[in-house]
Amino acid sequence: MTDFTPLTSFAGGILIGVAAVALMAVHGRIAGINGILSGVLTARFDRDWAWRAAFLGGMVASPLVIVALTDRLPEIEIPSSPALLVVGGFLTGIGTTYGSGCTSGHGVCGMSRLSARSIAATVTFMATTAVTVFVTRHIFGA
Repeated sequence: MTDFTPLTSFAGGILIGVAAVALMAVHGRIAGINGILSGVLTARFDRDWAWRAAFLGGMVASPLVIVALTDRLPEIEIPSSPALLVVGGFLTGIGTTYGSGCTSGHGVCGMSRLSARSIAATVTFMATTAVTVFVTRHIFGA
């Protein structure tokens, strides 16, 4: 069971939207984390690499802001084994490679630009998620 957190969820959504718009306005780039990460791992140490590293660094450092504001981190409970998390991460990586992007690139940025490819990808992500949750919770009982 997950907690209902409308205010923090709304604030998080606003921050994601602002980050996506700012990246597009400043650099003319889509805020797709898959593409940003692959660019850091494969790019030369140039200006393009620097904004990518800064974007990822901000994502990694953001919990420090939460600690500074609230004096604690939110409790996170993951009801899966480490092995399932590794398998899920691996499958997600394969999917984002074949899908030419991830939920941030397609779901946030692509859909806001009314990209047919991104709409199709996001519908596929969401349908697959619904089926996966149903199967794991109601058929396998995990």
